[in-house]
Amino acid sequence: MKEYIEKLLKEAKENTYKIIKLNTNFKNKILLEMADYLIKEKDYILKENKKDIDNAIKNKFPKSTIDRLLLNEKRLDEMSASLREVAKLDDPIYKEIYFKERNGLLIKKIRFPIGVVLIIYEARPNVTSDCIGLLFKSSNIGILRGGSDAFYSNMAIKNVLEKASLDSGLDFKPFFVIENTDHRVVDIILKKDNYIDLVIPRGGEVLIRKVVKKSKIPVIKHYKGVCHIFVDEDIDLEKAIRICVNAKVQRPSVCNAVEKILVHKNIAKSFLPILKKEFDKYNVVIRGDKETCKILKDIKKAKEKDWFEEYLDLIITIKVVNNIDQAIRHINFYGSHHTDSIITKNRDNIEKFMQEVDSACCFANISTRFSDGYQFGLGAEIGISTDKLHARGPMALEELTTYKWIVEGDGQIRE
Repeated sequence: MKEYIEKLLKEAKENTYKIIKLNTNFKNKILLEMADYLIKEKDYILKENKKDIDNAIKNKFPKSTIDRLLLNEKRLDEMSASLREVAKLDDPIYKEIYFKERNGLLIKKIRFPIGVVLIIYEARPNVTSDCIGLLFKSSNIGILRGGSDAFYSNMAIKNVLEKASLDSGLDFKPFFVIENTDHRVVDIILKKDNYIDLVIPRGGEVLIRKVVKKSKIPVIKHYKGVCHIFVDEDIDLEKAIRICVNAKVQRPSVCNAVEKILVHKNIAKSFLPILKKEFDKYNVVIRGDKETCKILKDIKKAKEKDWFEEYLDLIITIKVVNNIDQAIRHINFYGSHHTDSIITKNRDNIEKFMQEVDSACCFANISTRFSDGYQFGLGAEIGISTDKLHARGPMALEELTTYKWIVEGDGQIRE
């Protein structure tokens, strides 16, 4: 196993010096071929995905996990479209981000690839193509380690995209997908800071904390998505209901689904019964604070741990708050600094919310489900960061670059 890892890492490092030579047009050509191949080979990919789904059902995995595993024609179309979007985006590599002429020196700062990026992720095979596309466009070499639950799906996508790149004239591997499912592989790789420049874990909190604890390599991450919506007193009722319901039920198994709803006390008695009626249509389980339980008689009282919980399921916790200040304090204390939204007609409260909520993404009058690299026009996302150094929020091409200084002169020496 160690020999396999060492060989893979050496090849990945060597290929960083090859990929940096590729021009933008050639990279875009390969990305478009990748997009075409995903559709051309859809029957093969869906056949392999079915193996993972059958295993998940056999092992009685939760519905939320099976949903994350599932591929269908619609999701393959979305994966293909994402690669096309990435091809359309400006290439960040060599982009000038600073220039100054000083003492006859021409001083530039330009964007440059990070190098070898390790992605560790769980049961979402679409992540495989999204990451490959973004890493390739930003001239990084990716090493991908997907979860064993999605093994057949990930290998099928890897085979298809690798074939597309080689058929397009590329003479080296632009990415690697680790085929060994032994958990010890990750433990070994996370110590290889001489080969790997950055680790991005994507998955549940347990996985991410394990990676952070064991890695000798810098890690960019978010632990969980405890996303909030604050429903202010001055609202369009129909819009507010629609946003809250969409944020919870459209895809509850993802990190940008809303988990907590805070409702202004002045509208709670009129708003909450209507919200519950809509949630009941989707079998959403509601837990509430004392005031919410007074209004909605047949719900369970929330425990303290509920306010920190990321359910990733059709469960929501609701609290009645006195004002926007209490809502902001609650979000900053209990939230995960991922994505939080306010619903209001009050412009001053929107500005206050945007300025004082300490989250990577702050929204007004939209669903938290829009916290997504594709929705932001980034083509796709390599992950979500709630860190504050280097990257924050949906990460895409620019977040996969560092920079270097380019300085030219004409014989100057320093006195």
